[in-house]
Amino acid sequence: MAYREKDAIVPASELPTLGHVDVLNEGEYVDEKVGSLSSRDSLDDATDRDEVVLVKGEPVITTGRDVSRFLLDTRDDGDPALTFRSAVLGTVFAGLGAALCQIYLFKPIQVGVSTVFLLLLIYSVGTAWAAILPRATWVEGTRFARLAPILHFINPGDFHLKEHVVASLVASTAAGGSSAVMNFAVQRLYYDTNVHATTAVLATFSTACFGYGLVGLLRPLTVYPSEMVYWANLPTVSIFQAMHFDSTANHKRIKLFWTAFSGMFLYEVIPSYIFPLLNGINIICLTTQRAPAKAVDVITNLFGGTDGNEGLGMFALSFDWQYITSLPLSFPLVQQANSWVGIIICYVALMGIYYSNLWNSLAFPMLSTSLFSSNGSLYDQLAVFGNTFQLNQTALNEIGLPALTGSNAWSSLTQNLAIGGLIAHCVLFWSPYVVASFKQARTGTQPDPHWKAMQRYNEAPWYWYACLLVLAFVAGLIVVLRGETTLPWWAYILALALGAVVTPFSTLLYARMGNGIATNQLMKMVAGAVNPGRPVANLYFSMWSHDVVATSINLAGDLKMGQYLKIPPRVMFLTQVWGTILGAIINYGMLPIFSIILASSYIDSASGQSVQTLNSAAVTWSLAKELYGPGGPYFIIPMALLIGIAPTLLQWLIAKRWQKIGPIKVHDIMLPIIYSYSANMSVGTNSTVVSTIIVGIVSQVWLRRYHPGWYKKYNYILGGALDGGAQVMIFILSFAVFGASGAARPFPAWAGNPATGNVDYCNGNGALD
Repeated sequence: MAYREKDAIVPASELPTLGHVDVLNEGEYVDEKVGSLSSRDSLDDATDRDEVVLVKGEPVITTGRDVSRFLLDTRDDGDPALTFRSAVLGTVFAGLGAALCQIYLFKPIQVGVSTVFLLLLIYSVGTAWAAILPRATWVEGTRFARLAPILHFINPGDFHLKEHVVASLVASTAAGGSSAVMNFAVQRLYYDTNVHATTAVLATFSTACFGYGLVGLLRPLTVYPSEMVYWANLPTVSIFQAMHFDSTANHKRIKLFWTAFSGMFLYEVIPSYIFPLLNGINIICLTTQRAPAKAVDVITNLFGGTDGNEGLGMFALSFDWQYITSLPLSFPLVQQANSWVGIIICYVALMGIYYSNLWNSLAFPMLSTSLFSSNGSLYDQLAVFGNTFQLNQTALNEIGLPALTGSNAWSSLTQNLAIGGLIAHCVLFWSPYVVASFKQARTGTQPDPHWKAMQRYNEAPWYWYACLLVLAFVAGLIVVLRGETTLPWWAYILALALGAVVTPFSTLLYARMGNGIATNQLMKMVAGAVNPGRPVANLYFSMWSHDVVATSINLAGDLKMGQYLKIPPRVMFLTQVWGTILGAIINYGMLPIFSIILASSYIDSASGQSVQTLNSAAVTWSLAKELYGPGGPYFIIPMALLIGIAPTLLQWLIAKRWQKIGPIKVHDIMLPIIYSYSANMSVGTNSTVVSTIIVGIVSQVWLRRYHPGWYKKYNYILGGALDGGAQVMIFILSFAVFGASGAARPFPAWAGNPATGNVDYCNGNGALD
């Protein structure tokens, strides 16, 4: 046994068969079973024997290669994937997923519809289907034997892994492909326009399928390699494998899953309905109730954060898992560490901007995405743009230019910084990886064990994806020429081209680190330049550029899940196309529910902030020359796109000379992530920040480094269980008491659910007026 203690260190070179072992922390040791671990990865290419840290005989999951070799099983039982049962279940639950997606779209923190929630429901129904409906074996040797093929078609037997995955991905694709619907909501809410069904369905289909076509062509880069992990999917993959792979270890994981799921399901009703103060307990807010009014205003701005756009939520503790989510259990430590740096900057920057009165910030709320007149009143955009959705210069001269809050301007600035930094980081740091990935795909030498296991199946040809690109292009062109978009055809083509250029960069970051970069500002900046004075055209330009990027990332993550779970590539193609079509139809059908949700004061006073943000950006960028041009008040915002490149270039030059500075690896500094998180609290509910950091430290520092065996077996499935329990309860409460099905039924007021003011008792800035 080789180990490190205070007085004895065995050189790594003396350890058997591993190419390299990191120096271990005090008290950690490498078990003598290391040789069996080396043989377990069964990789022939010596380059794949990269750094592996072992603690108590278990590998510490750090890189994407660790995930592929040690965390996820390469097992493939060869069970059927696309069946009548999986198609029906996927179609039925696509509607449910889309409904829940729209509910969350209008909540103050944007939470995606968890695949865990959908897969649990599908598993329950699929298992019941297999047990209750007649099987072919029931009629063998009887006079009804001729019915056996029909019965087998309807009920092929036990509900297996691949059927379960296909049904879940159809449902989740339909639920996740709805971002374009926000454009239609903006037109309905701000411009009193009802978008026709043909426009909505074809536009949504065009956006999603164009993104999917791009994903298919980029698979060698963004899906096949081990480092393309899509970390947020790991809880889902772990649950799938635990549910369907029968072993002693999986029995323990399943027991943990159902225990955690049930506990969170029962608990979630407390913070979300009965005791909402639990979403943001802040000692400073509670102990300053009698402070002077001006002091309370400052305290609310810095420490309040339980209500939408209330404050920055510093030191608040949230106990509401629906907002914490499993992401801090999933994201790698390097991503979270960079995000923590950005969050610290955010506290300083937003308070500094507001109280220094930069951009006339003191005239407006500290946090808001609304547009304001210079006197602090809400901006009358209808008077400026009218029913034609085009600029009325005379009205603009009378009313004046709109103004952004300081936090909104800072958010736009940092988004552009992040885009510039992202492009620079990919080109300077990751270009060798890009070249190597395409070479491996061309020569069939990709070393990822899951990719190798998939070689038994026929690949979906590249021209399938190319045809999908053409269909998506034609569908979008019909919308532009016939729909209510005000977007010229040439601007539509430019939007698609811009989205296609940005997609590889954003997908690379998301796949490797777990989060992408908001590209909306870049797209709206270009839209404003080519379509001045047309806010609705700006919306659609962004849809066919930014939303293509967002959709591509989601669909690429699903393709990676298919690789992890051994879904045949051609089945995956059909699954995602069908899910996309369903999403286009169902999400348009959900539009009437928007008015119910927005009308419910209980859901959130800040409901619809995503739609509000989208509209604000469209309006301001349609006035790009006046607001963002040289001499305009926000000229620094478009310039940030170029400014963001310079620090990454400097970082790259430093990395060529010094790979480490103290304990920090220079290439682990992710400036795009830091920029992005430095405006993370510029909108919405911010009381969850500290809790997510604590969860991340417990999971990614303590468990991952010091209890890697427990981490490997239970970390991701625990996160999925907690997500599933919370979202199932939220879905029930949304229709039972939150007003999604009609009138809301608020819980009676008490100390944990105050009737007036902010929930966390930070009652400055007119909260009690």
